Amino acid sequence: QVQLVESGGGLVQPGGSLRLSCAASGSIFSINAMGWYRQAPGKQRELVAAITSNGATNYADSVKGRFTISRDNAKDTVRLQMNSLKPADTAVYYCNVLNSLWANFWGQGTQVTVSS
Repeated sequence: QVQLVESGGGLVQPGGSLRLSCAASGSIFSINAMGWYRQAPGKQRELVAAITSNGATNYADSVKGRFTISRDNAKDTVRLQMNSLKPADTAVYYCNVLNSLWANFWGQGTQVTVSS
Protein backbone atom coordinates (compact mmCIF):
# COMPACT_ATOMS: atom_id res chain seq x y z
CA GLN A 1 0.00 0.00 0.00
CA VAL A 2 2.96 2.34 0.52
CA GLN A 3 4.20 4.09 -2.59
CA LEU A 4 7.04 6.56 -3.14
CA VAL A 5 6.91 8.40 -6.45
CA GLU A 6 10.14 10.05 -7.58
CA SER A 7 10.62 12.61 -10.31
CA GLY A 8 13.22 15.04 -11.66
CA GLY A 9 16.10 12.85 -12.75
CA GLY A 10 17.79 13.23 -16.09
CA LEU A 11 20.90 14.29 -17.98
CA VAL A 12 22.65 17.55 -17.14
CA GLN A 13 26.00 19.17 -17.95
CA PRO A 14 28.65 19.70 -15.27
CA GLY A 15 27.83 22.82 -13.29
CA GLY A 16 24.14 22.46 -14.00
CA SER A 17 21.22 21.86 -11.68
CA LEU A 18 18.46 19.33 -11.14
CA ARG A 19 15.58 19.12 -8.72
CA LEU A 20 14.39 15.76 -7.39
CA SER A 21 11.03 15.25 -5.73
CA CYS A 22 9.49 12.33 -3.90
CA ALA A 23 5.88 12.02 -2.79
CA ALA A 24 4.82 9.37 -0.29
CA SER A 25 1.37 7.85 -0.09
CA GLY A 26 -0.38 4.87 1.44
CA SER A 27 -0.33 3.25 4.86
CA ILE A 28 2.92 4.72 6.18
CA PHE A 29 1.28 5.56 9.53
CA SER A 30 3.54 8.50 10.35
CA ILE A 31 6.80 9.75 8.84
CA ASN A 32 9.79 10.47 11.05
CA ALA A 33 12.27 11.23 8.29
CA MET A 34 12.63 11.40 4.53
CA GLY A 35 15.79 11.44 2.50
CA TRP A 36 17.77 10.53 -0.57
CA TYR A 37 20.37 7.85 -1.15
CA ARG A 38 22.39 7.24 -4.28
CA GLN A 39 24.31 4.36 -5.81
CA ALA A 40 26.87 4.65 -8.58
CA PRO A 41 28.07 1.67 -10.64
CA GLY A 42 30.52 -0.42 -8.64
CA LYS A 43 29.93 1.52 -5.43
CA GLN A 44 27.86 1.05 -2.30
CA ARG A 45 24.65 2.94 -1.73
CA GLU A 46 25.28 6.08 0.31
CA LEU A 47 23.19 8.64 2.13
CA VAL A 48 23.02 11.94 0.25
CA ALA A 49 20.71 13.98 2.46
CA ALA A 50 17.93 13.49 4.99
CA ILE A 51 15.46 15.61 6.89
CA THR A 52 13.44 14.75 9.99
CA SER A 53 9.89 15.74 10.84
CA ASN A 54 11.20 18.57 13.04
CA GLY A 55 13.41 19.97 10.28
CA ALA A 56 16.84 18.65 11.23
CA THR A 57 19.00 17.92 8.18
CA ASN A 58 22.00 15.77 7.41
CA TYR A 59 24.20 15.88 4.30
CA ALA A 60 27.02 13.82 2.91
CA ASP A 61 30.28 15.76 2.96
CA SER A 62 30.56 15.48 -0.80
CA VAL A 63 27.36 17.46 -1.39
CA LYS A 64 27.44 20.06 1.38
CA GLY A 65 27.07 23.55 0.00
CA ARG A 66 25.69 22.27 -3.31
CA PHE A 67 22.57 20.28 -2.41
CA THR A 68 19.60 21.38 -0.33
CA ILE A 69 16.92 19.10 1.08
CA SER A 70 13.47 20.31 2.08
CA ARG A 71 10.20 18.75 3.16
CA ASP A 72 6.52 19.52 2.97
CA ASN A 73 5.08 17.61 5.93
CA ALA A 74 1.48 18.30 4.97
CA LYS A 75 2.02 16.63 1.59
CA ASP A 76 4.55 13.98 2.70
CA THR A 77 6.89 15.23 0.01
CA VAL A 78 10.66 15.68 0.03
CA ARG A 79 12.68 17.72 -2.45
CA LEU A 80 16.38 17.72 -3.25
CA GLN A 81 17.76 20.76 -5.05
CA MET A 82 21.09 19.85 -6.65
CA ASN A 83 23.34 22.66 -7.87
CA SER A 84 26.88 22.77 -9.27
CA LEU A 85 26.58 19.16 -10.33
CA LYS A 86 29.72 17.14 -11.00
CA PRO A 87 30.30 13.93 -12.95
CA ALA A 88 30.89 12.22 -9.59
CA ASP A 89 27.25 12.90 -8.75
CA THR A 90 26.17 10.48 -11.48
CA ALA A 91 24.16 7.70 -9.84
CA VAL A 92 20.73 6.24 -9.32
CA TYR A 93 19.02 8.27 -6.62
CA TYR A 94 16.55 6.57 -4.27
CA CYS A 95 13.94 8.20 -2.07
CA ASN A 96 13.71 6.79 1.44
CA VAL A 97 11.10 7.14 4.18
CA LEU A 98 11.47 6.17 7.83
CA ASN A 99 8.18 5.93 9.68
CA SER A 100 7.37 6.16 13.39
CA LEU A 101 7.53 2.37 13.71
CA TRP A 102 11.11 2.48 12.37
CA ALA A 103 10.21 0.80 9.10
CA ASN A 104 11.94 1.86 5.89
CA PHE A 105 10.34 2.37 2.50
CA TRP A 106 12.09 2.94 -0.82
CA GLY A 107 11.33 4.48 -4.16
CA GLN A 108 12.16 2.77 -7.44
CA GLY A 109 15.14 5.02 -8.13
CA THR A 110 15.73 7.76 -10.69
CA GLN A 111 18.84 8.15 -12.84
CA VAL A 112 20.94 11.30 -12.60
CA THR A 113 23.70 11.62 -15.19
CA VAL A 114 26.16 14.52 -15.18
CA SER A 115 28.17 14.61 -18.39
CA SER A 116 29.34 17.01 -21.06
